[in-house]
Amino acid sequence: MTEDTKPQGDPAVASELKGVPEELVDTASTGMITDEIQQLRDELEGAKQEVLYARADTQNLRRRLEKDIADARAYAATGFARDILSVSDNLTRALEAIPQELREDERLKGFVSGLEATAREIDKVFAQHDISRIAAMGLPLDPHQHQAMIEVPSTDAEPGTIVQELQAGYMIKDRLLRPAMVAVAKKPD
Repeated sequence: MTEDTKPQGDPAVASELKGVPEELVDTASTGMITDEIQQLRDELEGAKQEVLYARADTQNLRRRLEKDIADARAYAATGFARDILSVSDNLTRALEAIPQELREDERLKGFVSGLEATAREIDKVFAQHDISRIAAMGLPLDPHQHQAMIEVPSTDAEPGTIVQELQAGYMIKDRLLRPAMVAVAKKPD
C-alpha cells in the first residue's frame, strides 16, 4: 500500500486497523467504516439524550405523585369538615339564643354547660385537624377569604371594612374551606 492509498480520516479507525496487513485494507471500505462509526456515534448520542429525558420525566412524575399523595392525606377530611361546619354553626346559634336569665336557672345550668362543652370539643377537634376560623370583623375585605353579602352605610368604618360577620369562614391548613359571609362598610349616601 502506498502513502496515497493508506487509510485517511478517523484516527480511531486507523488505530483499529493497525496490524492489519496493508493489502487487506481498502480505502473505500475504511471510508464506509468511518461513516458507519460516525452514524453509530450519533445514534448513541441520541439514545443517551432520550434516556436523560426519560429519567427527568420519571423524576418529575414521581415528585408530582408524591405531592398529590401528601395533599390527599392532608386534605382528606375536607368534605367531612365542610359538612360538620353546619353542625358547629347550629350549636353556636343555639348557645347564642339562650338568654342570660335561663343560663342562671339551676334547672338549665347542666344543659347549657353541656352545650358549651360540646362547642369546646368541636373547636378542639377542628384545631387537631388544622381547621381554623377566618378572622373578619374590622378587617378589610379579602376576596380570597371573605364573601361580601351586603354593603352597610357607615360613618364609623372605612369603606371596604367588614362591619358584621353573617357566617363564620374556615380554612383547613392553607386552603379555604368556606368563606366568611360578611357585611362591608360603604360611604353613606
